[in-house]
Amino acid sequence: MHQILSFITWSVEPEIIKIGSFALRWYGLLFATAFYAGFIIMTKIFKEEKVPLTELDSLVMYMVIGTVLGARLGHCFFYDFDYYTSHPLEIFKIWEGGLASHGAAIGILISMYIYTKKTSTKSFLWTADRIVITVALAAFFIRMGNLMNSEIIGHTTTLPWAFIFTRIDELPRHPTQLYEGISYLFIFVVLYRIYWKEKGNLGEGKLFGLFLMCLFTVRFFVEFLKENQSEFENGMFLNMGQLLSLPLIITGVYFYNKALHKPVN
Repeated sequence: MHQILSFITWSVEPEIIKIGSFALRWYGLLFATAFYAGFIIMTKIFKEEKVPLTELDSLVMYMVIGTVLGARLGHCFFYDFDYYTSHPLEIFKIWEGGLASHGAAIGILISMYIYTKKTSTKSFLWTADRIVITVALAAFFIRMGNLMNSEIIGHTTTLPWAFIFTRIDELPRHPTQLYEGISYLFIFVVLYRIYWKEKGNLGEGKLFGLFLMCLFTVRFFVEFLKENQSEFENGMFLNMGQLLSLPLIITGVYFYNKALHKPVN
């Protein structure tokens, strides 16, 4: 007996509306929503802990710059190094696409370090423990943007919840954007709940470490279901996304374990 499969046909256009040369895209809207939602959450946290909101304004500036620059440079150097070293001016064309989450993670860490040295009255880990709550939520929004763009698609599958991305081909594929997005949303909820439950007794580095462990472990395993993003990854046992995830997972284990064994002030 033949099984009748009912796949999900995905034919969403990346552009919400286009007027002349201007186009409002789902990805851009969701990217902006991620920053706005993060700002609202961090405002609540800063008020709760009586940290001047002027410091939050500076943090947002550092985060925006670090995220965008890190994500763009990460894509250029991790996934298409030869092309961008031969066409360096193309690096600045962010509007043409090409952002890497691992690059964004590195950019965020660097920007937070500079922020804590120049502006913040709090430590790096204090800031990191709180900002990762919003980063997990932002990761959810970004993956939804990838879904709207029909990009970062999965391998073909016969699972009934497979997506047929009509802008790519007519093959049923793993909706890896949803796998990651839903996982990141769950991580956000867990981090958010832990913060409000333990904020008075939160060991420095605990949420930061837990975030790195959970998010990049999800990323590592979902990569097995994804199409490679660059040709040079073909034939590799672990692709670039997995290789970049491993040191971040190890870093997360270190900080989480250290927080658990360090007395809370």
